[in-house]
Amino acid sequence: MNKLYGNVQGLKPSLKKKLGNLYRRRVPANRLYTAELARTLAQLSAEVGRPVSLLLARNGQMRAVAVGDAAALPVPEHAYLESRLSGYRIVHTHLGGGGLSAPDLSTLFLHRYDSIVALDVEEGRPTRAHLAHLVPPEAEEEDWRIYPARPWDAYLQWDYGAALAALEEELARRADLRELEDGSGERVILVGIDEGQGPEAELRLDELAELARTAGGVVVHRELVYRPTLDPRYAVGRGKLDELTSVAYHENAGTLIFGVDLTPAQAGAIEQATQLKVLDRTQLILDIFARHARTPQAEAQVELAQLRYLLPRLVGKGKQLSRLGGGIGTRGPGETKLEVDRRRIGERIHRLTREIERIAKQRREARKSRKRNRVPVVAIVGYTNAGKTTLLRALTRKGDAGENKLFATLRPLTRRGYLPGYGEVLFTDTVGFIRDMPPALVTAFRATLEELFEADLVLHVVDATADGALEHHRVVEDRLVEMGLEAPRLVVVNKIDRADPFDRMRLEEQLDGVAVSALEGRGLEDLASRIVRVLIGSGLPAQPWAQYDVRPMG
Repeated sequence: MNKLYGNVQGLKPSLKKKLGNLYRRRVPANRLYTAELARTLAQLSAEVGRPVSLLLARNGQMRAVAVGDAAALPVPEHAYLESRLSGYRIVHTHLGGGGLSAPDLSTLFLHRYDSIVALDVEEGRPTRAHLAHLVPPEAEEEDWRIYPARPWDAYLQWDYGAALAALEEELARRADLRELEDGSGERVILVGIDEGQGPEAELRLDELAELARTAGGVVVHRELVYRPTLDPRYAVGRGKLDELTSVAYHENAGTLIFGVDLTPAQAGAIEQATQLKVLDRTQLILDIFARHARTPQAEAQVELAQLRYLLPRLVGKGKQLSRLGGGIGTRGPGETKLEVDRRRIGERIHRLTREIERIAKQRREARKSRKRNRVPVVAIVGYTNAGKTTLLRALTRKGDAGENKLFATLRPLTRRGYLPGYGEVLFTDTVGFIRDMPPALVTAFRATLEELFEADLVLHVVDATADGALEHHRVVEDRLVEMGLEAPRLVVVNKIDRADPFDRMRLEEQLDGVAVSALEGRGLEDLASRIVRVLIGSGLPAQPWAQYDVRPMG
C-alpha cells in the first residue's frame, strides 16, 4: 500500500485502506478536482474526524495522501524557477469551515504550488470550496489571490488547465523582463543585523552589498534589522523572516545573504522556512576568493579555507552544502555517508596543508635569494579595494589598473621598480584585509601574509573615498599588530581624484599620509621621495649610480 502521511495513529486498518485507495484516483489535467473525488474526500474526512489532504501532480496523478492539514504533505522535489510554478496542487478538507488558513497560504507560497483548495465538510458532504493561487511578482495584490467562497461544485466545469497556463505565461513574461534588466547576475537580498553598533551597522551593510556585487550578485533588496541578540533559531525572528520571504518572491530573489555568521542550525532553519539559498558573510567571502583564485597556490589556499569552514557544518543536506557533494568520494565499508564525507574532507585538508607548506617553503627560498642580492622590499597592504594593485602597477609602470572589486588579488605579486635617486626596489602586492576576516581565511593565507615579514617598508593604502576610511585603517593596523609586524609603515591616501577635498586633507593630517591618485599618477613623486627617506633612514643606502639617474616617476 502507498504511504499515508500525517497523523494516522489510532486509525482502523479499514480506514487506512480506504485512504490508501485514494492513490488510485486520477483527475483530468484540465480540472481542479472531480465530483467523485470531492465527495469521497469529504466522507473519509468525516469518518476519520480529521482533515485529509491530497497532493496532485499537474497531470492529475495522485502523489501523496495525508491525514492532517496541507503542511502534513511531503514537499516534492522540484526546481524553483521564476517562470514556473511547482507543477503540484493541494486539495484538502476543513471540518470546521472558515476558509483557507494562514498555514495553508504559507504552504502555497513557500513551495510555489499551482493552487490550494479547501473543501468545507458538513455531515460528511462537501459544501463550499475555497481556492487560492499565487500571483506574479509586482502585481498589486498580495503574494496570492484568494477567490470568494463558492459552492463546492462551482469549479467542476472550470477550465483549470487554461487558467494555469495563462498564469504561467504571465510569470514567464515578467521573468524575461527581469532578465533583460539584470543580465545574468543572481538576485539576492541582504540582511544586516544591528546588534547595537549604531551608524557602523549601515556601513557594514554597504560593505556587504559590495561583497555581493563582487560575487556576481544583483542586490534587489537590503534590510537592516535591529536585534541586540540574535534569535537562536531564525537569527532575525520568524516574523521578519516571513516578510523577507515575501520580498524575495516579489523581487524574484533566490538567495538571502546575512551580514553575520550563522550557526549550522540557524542556516538550516532559515533555509527550511524560506526555501531560499542562505549564505552568511563568511560563505560569501569564501565564494569571492574562489572566484578570484587563478593560480594553483591561491586555489589550494581557498579550498583549504572552504573545507575548514564547512567541516563542522556538515550535518546533513542543504542548499548551503550542496556544492560540496560532488567531489567527496564514495561510501566506505561500515560508514555512513556523513562519516565518509567528514573523513575524506579531513584527508583533503591534510593534503592541502602539506601542499601550502611546500609552496611557503619555495617562497621562503625566493626571499632568501632576494636578501642575498639585498634589493629593498616594499610591501603594499590595505583594506580590500583600496587600490593596492593599481598603486603597484603605477610604481613599477607595468600592467593596467586593478579591478574595482573586493579581493581581486589573492596571491602575492612581486615586481621590480625604480625610485629616482635611490635605485631598484621590489614592490609586493598582498591580499586585502577586511573587518572580521574569517579565521579560516587568515589561517589558509598564512603563507601569503608571510611576505610582509621580509619587507623593509610597508605601504598602508587607505581609500580616501570610503565612508569608513579611518575604520578601515584601524582594522588593517590591528591585524598587522596581531601578526607582530615591526617594519616601518607609511600611509598612502589613495583615490584623491575622486575624494572630497576636505576628507582627503583630514585623512592626510590624521594619518600623516601621502596623498596620491594611483590611477592618474598624481602624487607619485612625493610618495617616492618619502619611500626613499624611510629606506635610507632604516640603513638601506641608495645604490651608488642612482644619484646620477633623474628618470621621473609616473
